[in-house]
Amino acid sequence: MTVALSSSSHEFSGREPDSVHAEAQAESAASLIGRLASEMTTLFRKEVALAKAELNEAAAQVRTATLAMAAGGAVLFAGIMVLLAAIVLLLAEFMAPWLAALIVGAVLALAGYLMLQGGKEKFDLAVLKPERTQESLRKDKELITRRVS
Repeated sequence: MTVALSSSSHEFSGREPDSVHAEAQAESAASLIGRLASEMTTLFRKEVALAKAELNEAAAQVRTATLAMAAGGAVLFAGIMVLLAAIVLLLAEFMAPWLAALIVGAVLALAGYLMLQGGKEKFDLAVLKPERTQESLRKDKELITRRVS
């Protein structure tokens, strides 16, 4: 009886059991590929959002360091002007005015240079590297490699 039922089902479907199974596998593979493409798109969007967030954080730190350097530069300029005038006048009492101005200018220029170097050290280029994004992308690559294999 089982043989008769399976042979009658062949008559109605016109297909062999193997071809029906192969068709189901093809549909299953197609849906898996479609789902994989959809998940990859979602993953890519999330990675881009993470990268943007990290770059915004880094930009905020760069802005802070830049403001610190600008403030240092303004203080340096004001200091140079006031000290230059006062110290040159004081030293001009003991030496030629041109020599007093030269000495004071050289000392203040050195102090200003050191202040600028201090601000420059606050620029940490490592904060510009999106480490979390890189780690996430590495994990995603491993996951995709495992799923495809």
